[in-house]
Amino acid sequence: MTTAHKTAVLDDAHVGDITGALGTIRADDTAPRRGLPARLRTLVAIVGPGLIVMVGDNDAGAFGTYGQAGQNYGTTLLWTLALLVPVLYVNQEMVLRLGAVTGVGHARLILERFGRFWGAFSVIDLFLLNALTLITEFIGVTLAAGYLGLPKVPAVLLAAGVIVAAAFTGSFRRFERIAVVLCLASLLLIPVYLMAHPPVGQMARDFAVPGLPHDNLATVMLLIIAVVGTTVAPWQLFFQQSYLIDKRITPRFMRYARADLWIGIAVVIAGATAMIGFTAAVFAGRPEFRNFTDAAGIATGLETYVGRSAGVLFAIALLDASIIGAFAVSLSSAYAIGDVFGIRHSLHRGVGQAKGFYAVYAGLIAVAAAVVLIPGSPLGLLTMGVQTLAGVLLPSASVFLLLLCNDRAVLGPWTNGRVMNAFTSVVVAVLVTLSIILTAAVLFPTIGAAQILTIMAVCGGAAILAAGYVLGRHARAARATRRTERIERLAADEVSVTAVTVTVTDAAEPRADRDDWRMPPLAELPAPTLSTGRRLGLTALRIYLAVAVLLVVVRITQLALGH
Repeated sequence: MTTAHKTAVLDDAHVGDITGALGTIRADDTAPRRGLPARLRTLVAIVGPGLIVMVGDNDAGAFGTYGQAGQNYGTTLLWTLALLVPVLYVNQEMVLRLGAVTGVGHARLILERFGRFWGAFSVIDLFLLNALTLITEFIGVTLAAGYLGLPKVPAVLLAAGVIVAAAFTGSFRRFERIAVVLCLASLLLIPVYLMAHPPVGQMARDFAVPGLPHDNLATVMLLIIAVVGTTVAPWQLFFQQSYLIDKRITPRFMRYARADLWIGIAVVIAGATAMIGFTAAVFAGRPEFRNFTDAAGIATGLETYVGRSAGVLFAIALLDASIIGAFAVSLSSAYAIGDVFGIRHSLHRGVGQAKGFYAVYAGLIAVAAAVVLIPGSPLGLLTMGVQTLAGVLLPSASVFLLLLCNDRAVLGPWTNGRVMNAFTSVVVAVLVTLSIILTAAVLFPTIGAAQILTIMAVCGGAAILAAGYVLGRHARAARATRRTERIERLAADEVSVTAVTVTVTDAAEPRADRDDWRMPPLAELPAPTLSTGRRLGLTALRIYLAVAVLLVVVRITQLALGH
């Protein structure tokens, strides 16, 4: 019999049966899954959060980025996708744990554990960045519609209507079924890949062996940063954590949620690899090689060199990707606003029960669609702004994710282990370096290879110093722990065998209850403690973000004014 525990869940609609697109798991179903059929039924019911967040990542912006990589440089940058697989899994697995264990969204956790400044910052930057990202999704709609011969205004309005209507059904299951169907439609890229007959052996080698094309290093580095930025985006963290909570997934289904995430990663990497592969094959040796324009240009090239059907399939896949991306990005904002302001925020509720939640969702869609339809809108600058700000802000999102996953009051027995922390720290260091390079490139468009290498060397040195500081602290803490253990062993010699037996039994109990452990209500959490090193790090991060965002906004404004 399972003991009921008080949890931190903020909306009571987030508690109950799991009603997924493809199956149901009752809230009182605690029976072990024995045998392959039972486990498959459970997995099918859980599938959704990981799949949708990953396929949503291959959105309109990704089509342009991967297409540019293939059209301009062939398959030489495929290795970046291989390196991003563990990064994707580690980042999203951490938010998966946070969602299942805490029942509280990412923005609210940041607010509660790091204060009002960082809580407000996380919501405001997510909201603004998502609004800009939504504009790029509707740019994708216009590009696909233009190639297919559909009028721009009706196409945008119809897409916006579909995106809003899918969420306004008042049924989580109905929304997820629509989303899963659209995820399956993303596989239309596979037949396009097969039609283009790319060199499989060359692709396999470039996927496994890193290399750089023979071009200006600064240009290549910026494209690599764009690949990273379009594959690992801040909205993904907020969306998956909240969507998994809304689906009512708890720690006892953690292994199935992780399998769902792997399925999503497999689909997104397959799609990205296919795009780089067929654009490389189609444009190699053609006049369009190294002359990327946009996704519509890829569709036209496919029609010219492969056939009309290939271009149509690509355009439909682009339209599909834009809609899935808009689903996920809008929901991540609506969930975050609901979390922070304490309003009802669940797809299980109808519009009348969660007016604020649905108003945010629909409002973002309406504004983005309107901007795209305004004649003369600087859509190119907006797209550049999205990529740049995402690159600048991503390190901060990863830093807070790492800190939250080491907060024992929040995750209890589910906190990160040493290997996870070491890997994530390296990822954060790399993201910070790429962020600084991207910011410098926007401010100084003529930046060259020497300057980029200097930035990388300085960031590498800073990372080594920081790692030395952390390792030194851990070494001192380990020595203190060993001294304490020696004292405890001496004291244990005086304890009876019965007491020792009780102690061993009590120590084993938390491991047995790990799957049932949930974070207590937010009001009952002890105040977080930040070391001097972490305070200094957060202060430095605050200064960097303020300066970088201000300079990037000024630069983009100058470009918009024609300076």
